[in-house]
Amino acid sequence: MQIQDLPYPDPGVPDARSGPRFLWWLGRNQLGGQFKALAWGLLHFVSVSAQPFCVGYAVEAAVDRSGSRLALAGGLMLLLGAAIAIGDTFLHRAAVTNWITAAARVQQLLARKAAHLGSALSRRVAAGEVVAVSTGDVERIGWFVEAVSRFTAAALTVVLVCVGLVVYQPALGIVVAVGLPVLALAVLPLLPRATRRADDQRAKAGRATELASDTVAGLRVLRGIGGEELFLDRYRRASQEVRHAAVRSARMWSLISAIQVLLPGLLIVVVVVYGVHLARTGSITIGELVAVYSSVMVLTYPLRHFEEIAMAYSFSRPAAQRAARVLSLQRATDTDGRRDADLPGGDLFDPETGLLAPASRLTAVVCGDPDAAGLLAERLGGHSWQDGPSPLLGGVPLDELPLHCARTAVLVQDKDPVLLSGSLRDLLDVPASGAVDAADALAAARCGDVLDALVQGSLEADDPMDARITERGRSLSGGQRQRLALARSLFTDPEVLVLDEPTSAVDSRTEARIAEGLRALRSGRTTVVFTSSPLLLDRADRVVLVHEGRVEAVGTHRELLDTEGRYRAVVTREADEDTALSGALKGLTHDEPRQIEETA
Repeated sequence: MQIQDLPYPDPGVPDARSGPRFLWWLGRNQLGGQFKALAWGLLHFVSVSAQPFCVGYAVEAAVDRSGSRLALAGGLMLLLGAAIAIGDTFLHRAAVTNWITAAARVQQLLARKAAHLGSALSRRVAAGEVVAVSTGDVERIGWFVEAVSRFTAAALTVVLVCVGLVVYQPALGIVVAVGLPVLALAVLPLLPRATRRADDQRAKAGRATELASDTVAGLRVLRGIGGEELFLDRYRRASQEVRHAAVRSARMWSLISAIQVLLPGLLIVVVVVYGVHLARTGSITIGELVAVYSSVMVLTYPLRHFEEIAMAYSFSRPAAQRAARVLSLQRATDTDGRRDADLPGGDLFDPETGLLAPASRLTAVVCGDPDAAGLLAERLGGHSWQDGPSPLLGGVPLDELPLHCARTAVLVQDKDPVLLSGSLRDLLDVPASGAVDAADALAAARCGDVLDALVQGSLEADDPMDARITERGRSLSGGQRQRLALARSLFTDPEVLVLDEPTSAVDSRTEARIAEGLRALRSGRTTVVFTSSPLLLDRADRVVLVHEGRVEAVGTHRELLDTEGRYRAVVTREADEDTALSGALKGLTHDEPRQIEETA
């Protein structure tokens, strides 16, 4: 896989049982790139490590005054220099390719999982964690996958050089062969503590990021109650904790780096002292001493990769664990489906509650509990059933349909829809049936004033469709965001549209006009609206009262007002008014209630 071939046609099925297993799976899926980087790495490191032997050979040639041997040493040095340059160039190229392709695979896997889980992802994993996994964690995972081949090449080079030194000069070679493993393994006792400190730093950074995002998201409300300084102080404390954790982690890694510098220096001292002693006794030549000394000096270069692989694994292991946790999440439904992908038509029925939404009708659902209404709306869209039976569309269980088919058939708009940043044209660039024009959808949702506001806010946009929408639509009011989201849903024109409180943030006059536009535009389509607004309920073909998870009454709005006390209490807010009145009466004297009744 080359960078120009990205994205992957199929990123594969990851082994998400644990972080290390996920890293191993990534490495196995890049064997071609890993072997390519290993080959170039061996060429580079072996060429670098072979230079000291050429230097020793040149010194001996100079001592013996042999011009031909000196010329041969120069030719070998030139050849090794070219090999070093070529190996380093293509090693870097292969390493970067491995890094980017591994990161791209993880990002594709995360995107695919997000698409499969839908709204369930944000309920099961914090949004800040998803962002952390798809940004910084992806880079750390790619770093480790890329570093494995370079570390392997460095380790093989160290082994080859040790063997070569033992053969070339046994007396000094044995000293180096014994000392180098000590150098490589000396930092192992410090790695667990360094890993714990790095994990603590990342955990504190994640909490600080989440706190910052929550503060920014609620800044308008915080300013309204004068609480922005309180939350800013909390973020300052959190950021200071991150700084202290980062300093503690840096101290440990600096200690590891210092050991990696100190121990090779001590080994060089031992080699020089012992080598000088051997040279004075005539056991070795000056050229051999120079070769061994230079080899030890050069070996500090591949030895650095032992520290790098330790750091890469320390940082990538928790990152891979977080990625594996997200990738291991599963839907409670059969996303592949056991039925044909043909879109079913007909009534929408929920066996769990007994709710029936007849085909081609506008059905309004009244729930006393707003949270229960939101859960029921998600159930009708096939997003949140767990142990209960699946909703049926035209007699076909939604969990037996392929996921893309079920989502095409039923669209759910929750009470807090998200508007992505971009132009209005981008907002409406969604899969749609093509039967509804964008202008008609915007008109039905009564977005005329919203378009005017967008044009005024975008001085360079003459066409409202080119007007810019800020992140999550923060420049718009709650009612304006709600109407744009409704227009997007109407433009999509699904077979079944489920709306959860689509007009809760608009005034009554606009709400009445939206109810008329919704009924007209969705004529002949199945529409379910969860609401307690009399303006919407009065225009519904059928009204259903759901109480404590079961359908209690069915009829028209006016019929239920006359016959159902619970329906009347929810719609007209009688229960709240009676509670307020009884609370006020409790605070009066014994004669005051009678006086109030007489006055009334």
